Order: sequence, then structure tokens, then C-alpha cells
Amino acid sequence: MEHSIALVTGTTSGLGYAAASMLATQGYRQVIVTGRSLGRVQETAAQLAAETKTQVFTPLELDLDEPTSVQSALAELVKSGQQIDFLLLNAGMVPGKKRVLTAAGVEASQAPLIGHHQLTVGLLQANLLSPNARIVITGAEPARGGVPMFRYTDVEALAAKYHKGDRTAAIEALLRNGPNVKYVPNNAYADAKLIIAWWVAALARRLPSGMAVYAVSPGAATATKVSRQAGLAVKYLFIPIANLIPGMNQTPETAARRYLQASEFGTDVSGQFFASAQGKFSGPIEAQRHPHLHDGANQEAAWQAVVNVSGINWSCPHP
Repeated sequence: MEHSIALVTGTTSGLGYAAASMLATQGYRQVIVTGRSLGRVQETAAQLAAETKTQVFTPLELDLDEPTSVQSALAELVKSGQQIDFLLLNAGMVPGKKRVLTAAGVEASQAPLIGHHQLTVGLLQANLLSPNARIVITGAEPARGGVPMFRYTDVEALAAKYHKGDRTAAIEALLRNGPNVKYVPNNAYADAKLIIAWWVAALARRLPSGMAVYAVSPGAATATKVSRQAGLAVKYLFIPIANLIPGMNQTPETAARRYLQASEFGTDVSGQFFASAQGKFSGPIEAQRHPHLHDGANQEAAWQAVVNVSGINWSCPHP
């Protein structure tokens, strides 16, 4: 660990900030911290350095909603030529009351996955991930199912009804919140996290031997900026109730610790979605075994849908 390099997206607050701080104290010799604004992420790097009393933080401007920003960030990383050992894809968005689309026509809560896909594939293409690199992307408990007020879409049914059975087209419609998708904020969030779990499984099959990827739910951390940006039902009903339940209002540091735990997992569980045990939202994480998470057709459809939207594909040259 003392000789390794980490890159964390979404580090200007919340879980990303906490994770970057812990990586420094655990011996990483360089932690690349990212944010939409260069000035803001430079301030973040300086604040982290002061708090941890280390000089390991490198600021990098990265707006995942803007493909040109992702390409610029990749160009900066190529200049450094250093391989990344731990890639933490933390940045995310909880959808608000009204539907928001990016300039590329992607629903706001789905957009971070598109940017993360572009970043990850770009790093792979440039050979900027170390041979034993670990990739962790933020998941969430609603992808597992059984979370009050959150329900994910039955992709097979959506495909059958509107897309002649084409699951890729159905998932692409969810990514874009297309004409046959009713916008419900909590359900859009659940869909986004389920698609992430499927994307991770598909990516795992494409990674070179030695690398591994996992989706990890940080559990409930209601004090984060993402939670404060949530819709009214979540902000004024779900979060206040959650704060009364032991374990539901864990600190960002406790939640982010799950990411670091997953960075030590082996290749035997690559492609898995890790979350709390059924009926819980904190505590130990475990690989989720629900059949809908392991539907190979949906996993590949999710990958292809992300490829279609991002315009970027990846196939390991040495499977």
C-alpha cells in the first residue's frame, strides 16, 4: 500500500473526501482527488493535506457529465504515465423532484456511470491501471430490492412492452429517461444503481487477469451532500426516519470504510455487488445473491447500453 496510487472521483465532500483522507493515512503515496472545478478540488487537496499532515494529494479537474472534461483528465493522467492501483468511482447523484438531463441527454442520476465508464475504459486503453488494480464503484441498497420507497424497473417487461424484447434498448431508455419511462425520482435512483451492478459484472468479464471490479454500497450515510440534494420525499420523510434508526445515520468515514475494505478483495469475487445483509442498511457487507443481480442477459444489455450512450467500448486484448 505504501507504494500505491489511488484515484477518487467526487472528493470535494462526503464519502469521497472521507475515503481520500483514509487512503492517505493508510499509506498511499499518491491520492488523485477530483472535482468539477479545478479551483474547488485544489482547495480540497490543500484541506486534506492539512488535516492528514501528508503531501500525497494531487488535484485533477473532472466533470463526469462532460465527455471533453473526461478526455482532458485522461490526457493529464497520460502525461504523468503513472499506473493507478485503486480506482474509486465514488461520484454520484440522487435525482431531484423534476427530471434533469445532461447536455448529452442522459438522466442526471444515470450520468455518473457514463462518465465513469469513459474514465475507466480510457485508463484501460492507455494502460494506466496496474496489473493488479482494484476498481470500486458506488452502489446502493435499492439495487438489492426490498428498500421502502425505492423500486427498480422490470427491464424484461419494459423491453417486451415497448422495445420488441430488446433489453439493451430498454436499458438505454432508462439511461435517457425515454418517452416510455415514467420519471419517479426514487425509482430512477434504484434503476441507476441496479444498472451499475450489471455494468460491474459485465466489466469483470472484460478485465485482464489480475484486475478486479466491485460495486459497493456504502450503506446509509444521511449527512452527505448527495443526501441533502435528494427529493422532498427522501429529504423530509425518509432521512428523518432513517436518522432515528440505529446504524442508519452512520458517518461518511464509516460508510467510506467499505470502499477501502473492498479494495482488498480478491479476483474470485470480481463483478459482485456488495451491500448490507437483507433488511439492513449498515454493518458488514456481503456479496448479494439475488437472481435479478446475476441475470447475464441484463448484465450484457447494460454494458451495451452504456457503450451505445457513451460511444466507447472495451474488449480485453488478452482475455
